[in-house]
Amino acid sequence: MSKKNVLTIRVPEDLKNKIEKTASLQGVSINQFALYAFTKGISEMETSRFFQNRIGNKTKEKIENDFLKVWNKLSKKESTLPDWDSLE
Repeated sequence: MSKKNVLTIRVPEDLKNKIEKTASLQGVSINQFALYAFTKGISEMETSRFFQNRIGNKTKEKIENDFLKVWNKLSKKESTLPDWDSLE
C-alpha cells in the first residue's frame, strides 16, 4: 500500500461550496471526491499530452489524409463477418 500524505489547498469559498455539494450528491466524502477529481484531471491532462505528442506539428489536412489512407486500405478488404451476422 502506498504511503498517504496530507495536502492542504486553499480554494475560493464558492468552489468549496460546489465541492461539498457535489461530494454530498455523489454520496462520498470531500476527500474521496477530491481524490477522484484530481485523478480524473491528471488523467485527462496526460491523455491530452499523449495526443499532442503523437500529433506533433501535423496539420489537420495531414491528419485527415493519413486517416483516409488507412480507411481506404481497410475498406478494400473483404468483410470478415460470420455468415450468422449478415442482415439477409
